[in-house]
Amino acid sequence: MNWLAHLRLSPPEPLLRLGNLAGDFVAGVDLATLPAELQRGIALHRAIDRFVDAHPVVVAAKARLVPPYRRFAGVLLDVWFDHFLARDWAKHGDGRPLPQFLADVHQDLRTHQALLPAPLQRVAPRFCADGWLEGYASVDGIARVLGLMARRMSRPTPLALGGELLRADYAAVERDFAALWPELVAFTAASAPH
Repeated sequence: MNWLAHLRLSPPEPLLRLGNLAGDFVAGVDLATLPAELQRGIALHRAIDRFVDAHPVVVAAKARLVPPYRRFAGVLLDVWFDHFLARDWAKHGDGRPLPQFLADVHQDLRTHQALLPAPLQRVAPRFCADGWLEGYASVDGIARVLGLMARRMSRPTPLALGGELLRADYAAVERDFAALWPELVAFTAASAPH
C-alpha cells in the first residue's frame, strides 16, 4: 500500500499517523532520535508492508506483471491500490470526505514538520501543494504520480508507463484490491498501537 492507505490505516493521533507515512522516508535515519509516537507509526508502516508483500493476492498480482515491469511490481501495485482507495473513499475512508481527511494530514505535516525525518520534511511541502494524494482518484492522476516517481529515479525505469498498465489490467487490479483491503483493515486494527 502506498501513502494514502498508510495514512488511512493509522489511528487518528497525528504523530502516529505521520509516522506511518514516514516509513518510506527513514532510510539512513536514526529512529531513536525521533519521538516515540513517530517510531510507533513507522513500526506500523513496516508491519503493513510485510503483511501486504506476503499476501497471496499481492504475490499473484506481482506475478502477472512481465519484465521489465515485474521489478517494479511492488511500487506499481502500491500506487494502483491507493487509486481504488481514493476512488471509493466514501466506502473505505474514515467517514469524512477525502479532501477533508487530506486537509487534516496536510495541517499535521505543517504543525509537526520539525519532528519529521529530514527526507519527509523536504517532500512534505510539495506533497501538500501539488495535491499528490487528491490525484489518486483518477487513472490520469496515478499516471502523473508514477511519471514523477520515474523522473526521481537515478536510472530510466518503466514506472512512467504505470498508468497504461493499470488501464490494461484495471478489472483484475480492482479485484485484487477488493480481496486484500478488508483483510488489511482487520490486520491493522488488530496490530495498530492504541
